[in-house]
Amino acid sequence: LFNHLTLCCFSEDVLSKDAGECAICLEELQQGDTIARLPCLCIYHKCIDEWFEVNRSCPEHPSD
Repeated sequence: LFNHLTLCCFSEDVLSKDAGECAICLEELQQGDTIARLPCLCIYHKCIDEWFEVNRSCPEHPSD
């Protein structure tokens, strides 16, 4: 299960290959982008910071 502390402790990384679309901003996740990787291994652009201001769960795993 996720909690507030876990979600706020995502790691930043540089994407090594194209990975589809960010579920938050709907922009393509492209090689070389700085991304946020959550404990559930979902990846997003840094727009996840704004998401966490109003939401406390992964956009793709809201019930966790």
